[in-house]
Amino acid sequence: MSTVTSRPRTPGQDSPPRSSGSGPMELARRYGESALGAAVAIGMILSIWAAFLYAPTDSIQGPIQRITYFHVPMAWLAYLAFFVVFIASIVYLIRRDERWDWVARASAEVGVIFTTLVLISGSIWGEAFWGTWWTGEAKLTTTLILWFIYVAYLLLRFYSGRTESGARNAAVLGILGFVDVPINYFAVTWWRGVHPESYVQNSATGATPASVFIALLLAVATFTLLYAFLMIQLYRLERYTTEAQQLRARVEYGDDGATGE
Repeated sequence: MSTVTSRPRTPGQDSPPRSSGSGPMELARRYGESALGAAVAIGMILSIWAAFLYAPTDSIQGPIQRITYFHVPMAWLAYLAFFVVFIASIVYLIRRDERWDWVARASAEVGVIFTTLVLISGSIWGEAFWGTWWTGEAKLTTTLILWFIYVAYLLLRFYSGRTESGARNAAVLGILGFVDVPINYFAVTWWRGVHPESYVQNSATGATPASVFIALLLAVATFTLLYAFLMIQLYRLERYTTEAQQLRARVEYGDDGATGE
C-alpha cells in the first residue's frame, strides 16, 4: 500500500501563466526596481552636491557641519528600519506568516548597518566640534544601547537558525527593543546634554537658510529610497535562502513527495 503526499510547490510551479501584456502592473514589476535604483543613484549625486556646494558653510561649526546632511538621514533610516521590525514582528506573531519574518529580519539588518554609520559619523563630528570622540550623555548612550539590542537580535536569528521558535523569540525581542527608539529620539529633550537639539526643527526655523533645509530634506528622501531598494534585495535574499534550506532538507531526508508503506 502506498500513500502519496502532495509535493511542496516551488516558485512558479503550477502557477497560472503570466500575462504578456504591457499593463501598468507588468511594467512596474519589470522596470520598477531598476527605476528605484536609478532614483537612488541620482538622489545621492544631488544630495552630495547640495551638502557640499548648495548649502552654505555653518558660521559656528564650520565645514564639519556638512556631515549632518548624512548623519541625520541615516538616523532617520535607522528609526524607520526598527519601526518596520516592530510592525512586522507583531504581524508575524499574529498571523505566523514567515514572509513577515523575512521583512523583520531584512529590516533589522539595514537598521544595524545605519545605526553603526550614525555612531561613526557622530563620533567624527564630536571629535571635530567637541574635541572628543565620545561622551556619556543620554543621546549617545541610548543610541549605543539601540545598536546592541538589534545586534543581539541578529545574533539570536543566526544562532537559532530558521526555526519557528527562533522567529518567535526574535519577534518578541524586536517588539521590546523598539522601546529604546522613542527614548533615543526624545533624549535631548528629557536630559540636558551637549548634543544638538532636533536638527530638522532647527532647520525649519526662519533663522536657518532655506538651502540648509532643502539639502537636508533631499538627503532624507534619498536615504528613504535607499532603504526601500535595500529591503527589496534583502527580502528576496531571505526568501531564496529559506527556499534553498527547505529544498536541502527535502533532499537530505528523502522527502520526494511519495512514501512507500
